[in-house]
Amino acid sequence: MAAPEYVPVDSTAPARAYGSPQRLDEPWLADRPGDIVREGQPWGPQLGNPGPDIGYALKLARTFRDKLVLAEGEHLDDVIAGCVQVAMKRAALLGRGPVVHDLTQAFTLFGYLSEAPADLVEFRRPLFAEVAHSHHYTERRRIADLASEEALRRPVTRLAAAVSASWQRLFNLPTAA
Repeated sequence: MAAPEYVPVDSTAPARAYGSPQRLDEPWLADRPGDIVREGQPWGPQLGNPGPDIGYALKLARTFRDKLVLAEGEHLDDVIAGCVQVAMKRAALLGRGPVVHDLTQAFTLFGYLSEAPADLVEFRRPLFAEVAHSHHYTERRRIADLASEEALRRPVTRLAAAVSASWQRLFNLPTAA
């Protein structure tokens, strides 16, 4: 930390810097009360995906506002609110905080970064309707739950090709009985 100018400094002393230990004696464990561990953490539909600093995805989403391709009847705030949930899920699945690639993945999955197939637009339009409103948490969770883990783990270049070819396989869609 820098010292005020009036504090005397020995200019002949070597500069100090942090040095980490060569090795740690014990491995790090998630044993503090606030740490998330897979054992004991409930998982399933509507329960979310806890991860570190996932709210940062909201800030990152602002950089996409001018890049999104919306169809008629879709609203920018709804699209961002829904896709941020998917980006948060991806970051949590990978065990880290969100980065811009998580949002790219989410917007690509739902076809918002280019012209989407007409059937994908018809699929996503009712899903994203009005989800930006705070009382639509359940609908935002449903959007995140629809995104399959396999799709979220794909490289984004392969995901874009899969969306064009057969987007239905990328979602956890209910099967007809």
